Amino acid sequence: MTENGEDSPLHQSCEAPDKGDVIDSISRSLKTSLEDAKTCKDHNDAPKLAARNTDGDFGQYQPRPPSLPKLFTRGGSVEETVKTRRLRNSQESLSDPAETGSSTDSLKENQIVQAPGGLVLSGAAATTRNEQEPDVRPLSSAGVTGSPVFRDRGSSLSEYERRPPSQQSDPTDHRARSTKVRLSPVQPTGPLPALEKSFASATLRAANRIDRDCLDYAVLAREKLGERFHRNLSDSRLLENMGSDSASVNSMRSTYSVLSPIRPQDVRNRSFLEGSGLGSGALLGAEELDRYFPDRKVGIYIATWNMQGEKGLPANLDDLLLPTDSEFAQDFYIIGVQEGCPDRREWETRLQETLGPYYVMLYAASHGVLYLTVFVRRDLIWFCSEVEHATVTTRIISQIKTKGAVGIAFTFFGTSFLFITSHFTSGDAKIYERILDYNKIVEALALPKGLPDTNPYRSTPSDVTTRFDQVFWFGDFNFRLSKDRVDVETIMNRTVAGDMGPLLAHDQLSKEMKDGSIFKGFQEAPIHFFPTYKFDIGCDIYDTTSKQRTPSYTDRILFRNRQANDIKVDKYTSCSNIKTSDHRPVIGVFQVKLRPGRDNIPLGAGQFDRGLYLEGIRRRITRELKRREAMKNQSSSAICAIS
Repeated sequence: MTENGEDSPLHQSCEAPDKGDVIDSISRSLKTSLEDAKTCKDHNDAPKLAARNTDGDFGQYQPRPPSLPKLFTRGGSVEETVKTRRLRNSQESLSDPAETGSSTDSLKENQIVQAPGGLVLSGAAATTRNEQEPDVRPLSSAGVTGSPVFRDRGSSLSEYERRPPSQQSDPTDHRARSTKVRLSPVQPTGPLPALEKSFASATLRAANRIDRDCLDYAVLAREKLGERFHRNLSDSRLLENMGSDSASVNSMRSTYSVLSPIRPQDVRNRSFLEGSGLGSGALLGAEELDRYFPDRKVGIYIATWNMQGEKGLPANLDDLLLPTDSEFAQDFYIIGVQEGCPDRREWETRLQETLGPYYVMLYAASHGVLYLTVFVRRDLIWFCSEVEHATVTTRIISQIKTKGAVGIAFTFFGTSFLFITSHFTSGDAKIYERILDYNKIVEALALPKGLPDTNPYRSTPSDVTTRFDQVFWFGDFNFRLSKDRVDVETIMNRTVAGDMGPLLAHDQLSKEMKDGSIFKGFQEAPIHFFPTYKFDIGCDIYDTTSKQRTPSYTDRILFRNRQANDIKVDKYTSCSNIKTSDHRPVIGVFQVKLRPGRDNIPLGAGQFDRGLYLEGIRRRITRELKRREAMKNQSSSAICAIS
């Protein structure tokens, strides 16, 4: 203000317009923005431009003239800048292969600016800073390439940022300029790993598993024993086979079931029981076999026991069927009994109660006091054929059924099985009579009946054991040790580390098998246990009666197979914890080779003894509840005693 009351020229040139002339002032500001940029080159001209923005009252919603020349904004007003930046970023993320920013980068301002005093600002803070200080400029490409981090990425800068500062004033180039520094693509330092057919989803990891505590024991067994054990219900090979099947993969992704998926086309095409020439796609064919048994081996547990006709059964059969030294349960449990208890149904119920809900009784047959029972895992019952059985008596009077044999036959996938339990003539010197018993059984056992022979070219009509792929014959064969009791006990006392060779040198059965007069083609696993006959009831002392019977290996398990090495023995021992009979049970665990089959056999269609299953489970639950109640009462009594 001058002495005459007039405004100074500086004040007149920077005075803000009146409220009535707002629109005219905005128009004049837009027209003269470029001229102001030329006249405000020096830093001292900045207060004039700031005064034009701050002088006067425009109201909250009134438009304002630009605070800076368009030269210093990011391509227009703040709103236009945001819209342009978002549009550009969305395009870059879809089409620009060099764009490495994440989707969240489009919501931020990535332009780096250098504030006075060396402070680096970015994003919205840089925009606000530009509105307040007009001399703030974007960091040039020269400044970026000077940093060791960006030195190798200088080629990724935009065309505008590579220009010298004197050439960055073209306002027409602002909108086309990128809003962020583009990073060059990162190249791998080495070759990329090969892609694998792996679908490690939660659904696939749980495929084909039935129960949490029934683990796939292949991995554990392979780690501990260093060999390929049976892998039941494993999904590794299933995933390999389905890796290239897009339909199956899509079905897996769309299902919430732990069962393996089924394509609609498979449901349309697959017709079981019509027969399959090559076995491909059959219910018993290679695909289903590999799905459930990748190693094509099934686990079979066999137990034979002469019960001596005792009415009282052991309180617990876990030691017979589920020994503590076995890590895993098997797929089939075959139990043969000689001189069984009077109540056969009670015996079968006790077996079901012991094996629990994981197993169902596939079949049971008897011949007098000879009992033969087959249990199978409940999820494998669909791959079993109809079951057949036959019996033979070796007594002169056929009505007396204490000696003889009972056999059960069925086909599992493409492998036929025959299980025989028998009781031969007793007596130390009656070797010939026992051989006659064997010959009569192999000739008279009428199996198979309706099941097709899987290999008829190797079958002979005079020997039932030649008509099946895998044969297990077990029972009380009554062969003795041809030695006095005193000598046998002396040899037993000298036995070291389970070496039963000196005892077996006097074994009648081993000698007859070696001569070929009995059990032709059969094998027996090495014996590393003491004789199983004859004990005093309830103890581990051999016969103390007046007869003083010689300890002998009367209870045996033998096996035969059509193809060599189809049967592998995992365990062959006696069960010394069950002492209710004068015989000790003998158990064997085997791995048996399986082969795919054709849909030309009569399927069992999942048949099993439902009533026995329900009764066994009911007893199991009742027993568990009683055990918990007893533990609760015991703990309560202990608390009262302490108090």
